[in-house]
This record gives sequence, structure tokens and C-alpha cells, in this order.
Amino acid sequence: MHVVVMGCGRVGSAIARRLEQIGHSVAVIDQDPEAFRRLGPDFAGRQITGLGFDRQTLLDAGIDSAGAFAAVSSGDNSNIISARVARETFGVQHVVARIYDSKRAEVYERMGIPSVATVPWTVNRLLRELLSVKVSELWREPTGKVLLMRVTVTEVWVGRRLADLETATGARASWLIRFGEAQLPTPTTVLQHGDQLVVAATDELTARVHEVVEQGPRGGEH
Repeated sequence: MHVVVMGCGRVGSAIARRLEQIGHSVAVIDQDPEAFRRLGPDFAGRQITGLGFDRQTLLDAGIDSAGAFAAVSSGDNSNIISARVARETFGVQHVVARIYDSKRAEVYERMGIPSVATVPWTVNRLLRELLSVKVSELWREPTGKVLLMRVTVTEVWVGRRLADLETATGARASWLIRFGEAQLPTPTTVLQHGDQLVVAATDELTARVHEVVEQGPRGGEH
């Protein structure tokens, strides 16, 4: 997958290097050409000098073929404008913005753009938002406290009870999609290969949902 990263500070450069290490193509945008030194001599991706919300700059970075976009510069306004352009103009599927003002971050989360606050989150959270395909946010209620997440059942959960997944994550299953048809699960529902769940959770539970879905109960113990 091609990923565009706007901002080559400590976080942006770390994300870019990590993405390249795990096999993705990466383009990094920054206004300051000196910032690209943080990428190191082994970085093979594109280095684009310019504004992250400028159409031509984004096109030079390959935004039209990107599957993910991270806006992680030092400015809230630049980050959110860039994120919205990536999402609304170019239709990038996975978009995340780093927002320093936590109150503003809540607003943008409700607009459907995951917003990563500076202090409580890390590069790992940014990467998870950009690359996760097993768990994704579908909808958030107006106060922003409860959200619906789509969960693709992984191999470690095939043959296990849905109730065990609910217990392990703390989330609650709203409905199950099996063979393309939605159905209401029961306490005895056993998960099958290809199942998709829609679960209700809070922000405090999302990290646990990601971990449990990927690793299985108790970090993968059977």
C-alpha cells in the first residue's frame, strides 16, 4: 500500500520509517527540506517539499494512489485541512490527523477523521489507525462517547463463542454478518470463518478490541 505522511518531525519520520520497514511505499511531505534528514540515509520513499493541503503537492506525493494518509505536522489547522482534503477530495480510505487540542480532536473524531492527541498516544496508535483492516470505526454517537466498530473475525477466534469475545474485549456485539446476511447473535453463537461483527464500545475499549481480535484471548493463549 502507498501511504502519504504530512509532517517530517519526530512522529512523522518514525511512522514513515516503520511503514517502509514493513513493506509499504511511503511519501513524506514537509515545508522544510531540512526536516527530511530525520528519515535517515536508508529511506527510499519520496520526499516532497511543500504544503500538505496543496493539491499539486499531494499529487506529487502520490495521493491519488494512496491507501492511507497521516497528517502529523506541528500545526492543528494544517493537519485537519490536509486530512479533510485527503478524505473528501481524493477519497483516501484510512486518514488520521494528529491534533494537539484535545477538545478539537473530539470534534474531528465525530466528523469521521480519527484524531490522535499528542500526549496519550504513540506511533503505534497512528499505525493501527492507518493500517488496521480487522477492526474499523463505523459510527460514533453525537456525544462521542460510544462508537460502533466493524470486526472481521480472525483465525484465532474461529470456533470460539461470541460471548467469549465480548468478555475478553468488554465490547458488546450488536449484530453479526454471515454469508452476506445480517443476524442478531445469541449467547451460544459460535464464530465462523468469514464472519463480521458490529460491536459497540467506548474509546477506552478500542485498544483492547484491536489487541484481542488480533491475538485471541489472553494474548493468543488457547
